[in-house]
Amino acid sequence: MAQLISLHLLPHAQPSLPLPNCITRQRSASPATWRGQWSHTGVRRLPLPLPAMATDTPRPLAPEAETKEQFDWLDQWYPVAPICDLDPRAPHGRTVLGLSIVAWFDGSEWRVLDDVCPHRLAPLSEGRVDNKGRLQCAYHGWCFDGRGSCQFIPQAPALGPPVHKNKKACVAPYPCVVQNNILWFYPRTEPEYMDVLHRKQPPYFPDLDNPSFETVYGTRDFLYGYDVLMENLMDPAHVPYAHKGLFPEFQNVHLLSTVEFDKERGGPIKMKIEEANINGFLSIQEENWGQFRFIAPCALNRSELPFESEEKKQQQSQGMLVFLCVPVTPGRSRLIWAFPRSAWPEKIIPRWLHHFVTNAVFDSDMYLLHIEERNFATVGLDNWHKACYVPTSSDSMIITFRNWFRKYCKHQVGWATPMVNQLPPTPTKDQLMERYWSHVMQCTSCSAALRWMRALEVGLQVASVAVVGFLAIAKGTMVTSVVQKAAVVVAAVMFLAASRWLANFIEKAFYFQDYIHADK
Repeated sequence: MAQLISLHLLPHAQPSLPLPNCITRQRSASPATWRGQWSHTGVRRLPLPLPAMATDTPRPLAPEAETKEQFDWLDQWYPVAPICDLDPRAPHGRTVLGLSIVAWFDGSEWRVLDDVCPHRLAPLSEGRVDNKGRLQCAYHGWCFDGRGSCQFIPQAPALGPPVHKNKKACVAPYPCVVQNNILWFYPRTEPEYMDVLHRKQPPYFPDLDNPSFETVYGTRDFLYGYDVLMENLMDPAHVPYAHKGLFPEFQNVHLLSTVEFDKERGGPIKMKIEEANINGFLSIQEENWGQFRFIAPCALNRSELPFESEEKKQQQSQGMLVFLCVPVTPGRSRLIWAFPRSAWPEKIIPRWLHHFVTNAVFDSDMYLLHIEERNFATVGLDNWHKACYVPTSSDSMIITFRNWFRKYCKHQVGWATPMVNQLPPTPTKDQLMERYWSHVMQCTSCSAALRWMRALEVGLQVASVAVVGFLAIAKGTMVTSVVQKAAVVVAAVMFLAASRWLANFIEKAFYFQDYIHADK
């Protein structure tokens, strides 16, 4: 639970609003960004980040020089999932950057292919890994190796033409690598990119490989887009308000000199932005927030400020947080997180219990962010600064990210496939904040915990019925006194009450738990 204290996170609803018309692009041999534009009624450039105190009024800044340098979304590595959440006995389907991919273990290493069988275009992620380590399509049994080559077509005569060797029978493979116990893939299938790892590697975080630390991994999908997710993670000021009641009470030294403050104890946050360029930026913050580094396009990691003392340096990862924000499709994103800790309790607390607390944090601002994204779509991201009033230094990191997203990406994710130009409809709140499909089914720890808790719930119900049955059978024989009968009845009631309590806990932990801000 300690790793959540510095967490500034995420998630939100109402009628869906269409995104403006976009110009989609087809995949080609040379990567290019998606040139679609959000609707706008006039362009106003975003200001540079503000280094002043949060209560200072920002000075007008000169317009930022235009640049022809554009961020290449296809020349990047993207995380698929933590290895601990990938069962090597089964294929795993994911959508990343608009691409449908399947990850599977061929007996020696993890592989990533297009999630489509060339026979009848069925999803390979619904198949299985056969006893030879091949990916088998569940529709007609076609089998593929790690390079995507078809190895067996059951319907082809054994002595007939080797139709499985035809290029049309192959599945497109993606370069992939396991780093920091996370499976990464590169979204290009052309042969010239198969050795891309020699030229470009995924971002590396040494603490995640440090054997003296216990790292908690997790993943969850959200019904709002990549830019809203990333922006929310860069916003420490919202933590005491959007996540009220989920963290220890904040203590801000600036409150000692302020005339007015609130019970959430929010206050100014000083930030200094450095090294801002097409590859990301560094934000150094005061008030124990440490420093944040944005490594475009996916990675945001928080660490404590550098220490001179070697003894204190050993404790630096106590505040280490790694967030990997994955663009899925318009209006959908995925977060993969890793929290390395050296404290001994982390070694005995089960991962599903960490996730129970973390998911409560995600749910507390889920509805807010979902609605925020639709409001952004209404005004147009070209008018972000005109519509959003951001006068304090605590918004500096957000402003810097929006500058990066405008300057190098033209407010658009460079989808790898043509995308339907509309945000998904706003679901009901229980669908928006559901945990089962967005997290539990992707997490081996929570899935296992759910299974044994369900079994325990049934066991308690059976025990309750069995105790009542025992009372009926033993009437007048073994159970004779009033005290014995009362004890048996109490045992039956306790078993039943325990099963109902467990059922309620299961619902909140693994399916849905509402968060009402007005009640906090």
